[in-house]
Amino acid sequence: MRELEFARKVIHAEAESVRQLVDHLDEGFAQAVQSVLACTGRVVVSGMGKAGIIGEKISATLSSTGTPSYSLHPADAVHGDLGRIVKGDLILALSNSGETEEILRVVPSVKKVGNLIIALTGNPESSLARHSDVILNIGDVPEACPMGLAPTASTTAMLALGDALAMTVLELRDFSQEEYAFFHPGGNLGRKLLKVREVMRGGEANPVVRDDVRLRDAFDVMTNTPGRPGAVNVIDESGVLVGVFTDGDLRRLLQREPTNLYTLQLDEVMTRHPKKIGQERLATEALGIMKEKKIDQIPVVDHRDVPVGLLDVQDLIAVGLV
Repeated sequence: MRELEFARKVIHAEAESVRQLVDHLDEGFAQAVQSVLACTGRVVVSGMGKAGIIGEKISATLSSTGTPSYSLHPADAVHGDLGRIVKGDLILALSNSGETEEILRVVPSVKKVGNLIIALTGNPESSLARHSDVILNIGDVPEACPMGLAPTASTTAMLALGDALAMTVLELRDFSQEEYAFFHPGGNLGRKLLKVREVMRGGEANPVVRDDVRLRDAFDVMTNTPGRPGAVNVIDESGVLVGVFTDGDLRRLLQREPTNLYTLQLDEVMTRHPKKIGQERLATEALGIMKEKKIDQIPVVDHRDVPVGLLDVQDLIAVGLV
């Protein structure tokens, strides 16, 4: 079919625009990375038209991975928004031709402030490139447009090189999962990076009893603890976790010994050596253990094996992990 044949040509053209970027990676890219790492202000990303839209995405990626950044429209810049650029900021200017009038009008002003300029362009001999401190070259990219006019393959190459810049900076900055979670508190990404301590029942909501108490005392704790957890963490005299007793344990006990429950000692009926998890582990790991072992609660312990909380499957449901 003609439609599919042409669509394949477009995708091949765009894929080739990304592949050939490998051949254009040079010292300029390394300089750009080091410049971003050394930036004491923000990375100001600017481009006109489709390049500007790509710039917005690059700026958003930088911001979400530990590099403060914002996108500045070059037309707005020359009508007062240049005041948003301060000493210490770094300018990342996008223009395939390197001759975009709106971008070139911004350059003299930012040079006066003393800002370093990185040009992301397909023409290293252009006016923009000549007035920039660092050049990121995407090469001479044939557009996928049949007229050779609409920015297509060139903007794809810009986006890929921008991602390469942001991810290399992230790698060298040792950006952690904790930091990433801080910038992504909402949505699926944020949920996947939640720590157990952020979801568990701790403090007064952490049900803890000694192993030498009667079973009825465990019932009281399960009933009176805020949130009415369906389990208790069982500790020995040193405060270390030695077991757990759950609603499920109670049901199984009733099937075996329906009488004299209140006279039983907890250490006679508790589950010894239960599955447990550290409070700094990811909540998704806890969910995996609970699914594998078919349990609804899991004790949360510190580095000494002291229970600091209890994680219930309902807590995971509440934050959208289930």
